[in-house]
Amino acid sequence: MKKENSQYDAMDKTLHAAMSKLTSGLSPSALMAAYADWAVHLALSPGKQAHLMEKATRKSTRLAGYLSECTTQKGQNQPCIEPLPFDKRFSDPTWKKWPFNLLSQSFLLNQQWWSNATTDVNGVTQQHENVVEFATRQMLDIFSPSNYLLTNPQLLEQTKQEGGQNLVRGMQNLMDDMQRNMGNKKPVGTEGYAVGKNLAVTPGKVVYRNHLIELIQYEPVTEQVRPEPILIVPAWIMKYYILDLSAQNSLVKYLTEQGFTVFMVSWKNPDQDDRDLGMADYRKYGVMDAIDTIGKITGKAKIHGIGYCLGGTLLSIAAAAMSRDGDDRIQSLSLLATQVDFSEAGELMLFINESQVSFLEDMMWEQGYLDAKQMSGAFQLLRSNDLIWSRMVHDYLMGNRTPVNDLMAWNSDTTRMPYKMHSHYLRKLFLDNDLTEGRYLVDDKPISISDIRAPAFVVGTQKDHVAPWQSVYKFHLLSDTDVTFLLTSGGHNAGIVSEPGHPRRSYQIATTKKEAKYTDPNSWEAKQAHHEGSWWPELTKWLHNHSSKLTAPPTMGAPNKKLSVLCDAPGTYIFQN
Repeated sequence: MKKENSQYDAMDKTLHAAMSKLTSGLSPSALMAAYADWAVHLALSPGKQAHLMEKATRKSTRLAGYLSECTTQKGQNQPCIEPLPFDKRFSDPTWKKWPFNLLSQSFLLNQQWWSNATTDVNGVTQQHENVVEFATRQMLDIFSPSNYLLTNPQLLEQTKQEGGQNLVRGMQNLMDDMQRNMGNKKPVGTEGYAVGKNLAVTPGKVVYRNHLIELIQYEPVTEQVRPEPILIVPAWIMKYYILDLSAQNSLVKYLTEQGFTVFMVSWKNPDQDDRDLGMADYRKYGVMDAIDTIGKITGKAKIHGIGYCLGGTLLSIAAAAMSRDGDDRIQSLSLLATQVDFSEAGELMLFINESQVSFLEDMMWEQGYLDAKQMSGAFQLLRSNDLIWSRMVHDYLMGNRTPVNDLMAWNSDTTRMPYKMHSHYLRKLFLDNDLTEGRYLVDDKPISISDIRAPAFVVGTQKDHVAPWQSVYKFHLLSDTDVTFLLTSGGHNAGIVSEPGHPRRSYQIATTKKEAKYTDPNSWEAKQAHHEGSWWPELTKWLHNHSSKLTAPPTMGAPNKKLSVLCDAPGTYIFQN
């Protein structure tokens, strides 16, 4: 009987895996369930229906009045509806001219009505409401007049001035992108960036390697260093070198120049053979092996741990388990755009429920891993105006290309995630929030973030849609230690890559002692002073304050302890495609 069930399960998984190739990894069942919840409750809400009919009548009247004013050459600069602050599609003055003003106004009114229709329906679950509103907005965006040549005044003017050459260039751009996608090649413009040449070039050596990580030790640049070394744990869903990007914006280089010995975890890019690697393996062979190795090289018992994104979550799990077991090797903990509570984990939670996670598990089951490109559709949909439609207009109708920078080149260097590990963290962290609620097990025993006693430096970014800063701020609620919280301008990636001299950067910072009363994030933000510039000097000042007296740098590796230098940085795992 079990064999038959297994066979039937395999049929389902195979079908779902095939479907995922058409849906960019999004579960059709999850979307259908959300719309069914909304439609049934709306059908049973005559009051809401009447309210929507009333709104439709008022909006039609407003649009008719606007049309009348336009025909009499009055009120053209006084629209009946303004776009949302982040919507820049109709910001050009040409959209105020007839008939494009009428097209944009009717679209915005229609968009607003559907937003009213998909929200505040009694009985609909919050996630289903969010999904329906989101999906409906994506469908409406398809019909935005800004997306089409004949209804976009900017495009018409450019096409007239260039005699259609913009469309010729756009077709060439489209064909080039299609060929690159089919050939699994990197996006156009990334050829000017190469790891080991102008990316990830801070001098260092690989001093340890196992089947999951390479550990890089960076060469000292000061005569003396703080005795406590820094271990940086990046997220396993990205290449580590976002923190060692170019020479002018490398956090690693900056830390070594400030007198610290820096080690970096470089994750292997997993393949089908790694399908059974789980979160426990990433903690044991990633974080703990790195800590053990650093101790042998430096001869020091304690380290400064710095974790970025999910790497910070993994480091927090390791630190909590170490503290529970009486292991005090963590001198301090710095968490960059890191969540330990996933109840409000940003817009990605739109795609995290039982149906979606099961769909992803079936998708990964067939090949043994999740390719980042398979989920790229979900990330693009979150910012469809910027990542899909504006690119279509800019690249394929205007015929222009946006210059690629180092951060964009890094973002195109994608990684995979093993089947077991990805399923584990989606369920245990995102779906069930076990880490916050005391159910997360390490070595068969639960851990708690409140066990961490090392002081913490926590960084949130204002425009983070992956790890919203209010969610990052929740470390205050869960920990029992001194927390220095810093809120910086920028987003999840650009806010972290914020080197001194970077234009238009600012931050707020304050330290909360463990015995202090709780302050909610909005109140915290309202009362903290703004400081112009990079937040990196604040981090290094804090690290210096939590370090011992300067000493001579350690050796590169420890040959006498069977930790010889294996190769130059950036190592070999970083080149795995």
